[in-house]
Amino acid sequence: MTLQSATLYGVPHSLYTGRARSYLIKAGIAYREQAPNTDHYLKEVLPLAGGRLGMPTLELSDGLVIRDGAAIIDHFEGETGHPFSPPMPKQRFFSRLFDVIGAEGLLRPAMHYRWNFDAENLEFLMFHMGMITPAGDTTMEMAGKIAAAMRRATVSFGVNPQTSDLVEQLYTEQLAAMDRHFAAHAYLLGGRPCIGDFGLIAPMFGHLGRDPKPLSLMQANGLNVFRWGERMNRRDADLVGFDDDDESYLDDDAIPATLIDLLAVLSQDFVPETLAAAEVINAWIAEQGELAPGTECARGVGLCKFDMRGTTISALAQPYRFYLLKRTQDEYAALGDGDRQAVDAILESCNMAPLLGATLTRQIGRKNNLEIWL
Repeated sequence: MTLQSATLYGVPHSLYTGRARSYLIKAGIAYREQAPNTDHYLKEVLPLAGGRLGMPTLELSDGLVIRDGAAIIDHFEGETGHPFSPPMPKQRFFSRLFDVIGAEGLLRPAMHYRWNFDAENLEFLMFHMGMITPAGDTTMEMAGKIAAAMRRATVSFGVNPQTSDLVEQLYTEQLAAMDRHFAAHAYLLGGRPCIGDFGLIAPMFGHLGRDPKPLSLMQANGLNVFRWGERMNRRDADLVGFDDDDESYLDDDAIPATLIDLLAVLSQDFVPETLAAAEVINAWIAEQGELAPGTECARGVGLCKFDMRGTTISALAQPYRFYLLKRTQDEYAALGDGDRQAVDAILESCNMAPLLGATLTRQIGRKNNLEIWL
């Protein structure tokens, strides 16, 4: 099958662009990257992207526009026979789980290490902010306004002077667990990336693997994670450093112990935040009365509070997390009895089991490139 060429509207420092870019590279899809600030994008592409100014957005040569990294990957997976969706059921489930954890569960350290270290990061960030503002005398002023807005957003993700030490402590543990896994395996599930790798690369490249402060931490304490990030942005498998060149998923639907250990670390804030967010979003849904099907789904609908290691964190309750989580839950529902028992045992061992019951009272779908309430 000959795939169309594409224009990827995004920028190097964009967290979610990194997810789509990595997929396009690994899938061998010809593309060029363009900042979303041209007349063509604003007048022709943006209206077809639901009017939502966001990265990444993809424009195919036939004029089809796709907004959102998950939707971009869905499109090409469907076109090419799902080459990055593991064929075995347990691996497919955990691939989906890492997709949502990567795309939604590491935003706190990603925002903290970008916006709260001016001495190391500010010059770098202002340079990149300038890349996406219209040229002119006020470019740096506009870049400064964007930066100020992102600093405010960092607080909404649960980072403030009372929580920053805890965020750093947990990220140190997460990075160490990732490093142990990628010392043993080139990708999450063996010698080729899965959907979960693309979710995880979003925060681990765009923010945590490029900005000066977190990059220095990764290069000092997570060299195997750093190498995985390099592999995720190369067309070939890049298995240099491993004993064999087997570009396949692990045999026998295996879930490596290092991955389970990583999940146990990630569960410490991902699970309580997800449960708290579900409660807040469901209360919001109940308050809406007749929420008409097709209503656009906002990025956040209030603040949820949860406890971690004796500290209360307040963070934006984001419905999109549950749009991705539903895919994981659907994979679980499709498991046969034996595989389900095996998955149950793994989830219990890494404290992720409560996620199976974290559901919303209204489902989320997509129409005209927007997430909507069904």
